[in-house]
Amino acid sequence: MFKYLNVWFLSSFLVSIGVLIPIITVFFSFFEETSNYYDILKDTFLFEYVFNSITLLISVLILTFLIGTTCAYLVSFYEFPFSNFFKWALILSFAVPPYIYAYSLTAFFENYGTAFTILTNLFGEGEYNKNIPKFDGLFGAVLSLSFSLFAYVYILSRASFLYQSQNLIELGRSLGFTKFKSLYSLILPAARPAIVAGLSLVAMETLAEFGAVDFFSINTLTTGIYNSWISFDDLAFSKSSFDEKD
Repeated sequence: MFKYLNVWFLSSFLVSIGVLIPIITVFFSFFEETSNYYDILKDTFLFEYVFNSITLLISVLILTFLIGTTCAYLVSFYEFPFSNFFKWALILSFAVPPYIYAYSLTAFFENYGTAFTILTNLFGEGEYNKNIPKFDGLFGAVLSLSFSLFAYVYILSRASFLYQSQNLIELGRSLGFTKFKSLYSLILPAARPAIVAGLSLVAMETLAEFGAVDFFSINTLTTGIYNSWISFDDLAFSKSSFDEKD
């Protein structure tokens, strides 16, 4: 009996069952009754959740696009001090989750924080707090997420720049294009699929982020789903909301 057992089929079947468990759970959640939390949310904070989520998403996409493509372009087509180092060091943003960036930004720029201590040690006692910028609220969340996630765009853009754009640059030079015109007329259009793929990953991570937005006390769809589960013990609504968001 065991002689005819296909090990690959069995292992694939077991993995498939593990993958299907959350999908089956979400499917059956549609037939469960939810609490009154949905009605409360719909009449109170739902618009705020949606507005904050959309604003956060658009802002992070714009900033990660600018940071990721700019860094990829510079290290791919220019030689400058430590350029080889930055080619790999820029990927390290993956190692720092957004909520760690949130904690770090707040600790550095808060009143009597790290920036205040540095200025005091350099220039002596003074009223530095009023001149130190504060990165909190929605702006702080946008920066935290962008600094952590721009590597998605950077990696895919740089790969596209390296393997697809060299001939395009030569074509632009022969046509008399400036470097900037070659960038937005030839290089970026050719790298569009890679950039869109990176931004799609950024969008997924942004909509699913909880730590940074919770730290900055921003009400988003993710925090609303979390509250429906933890505060109102409405697991069915939480699972249904996750499925709708995905």
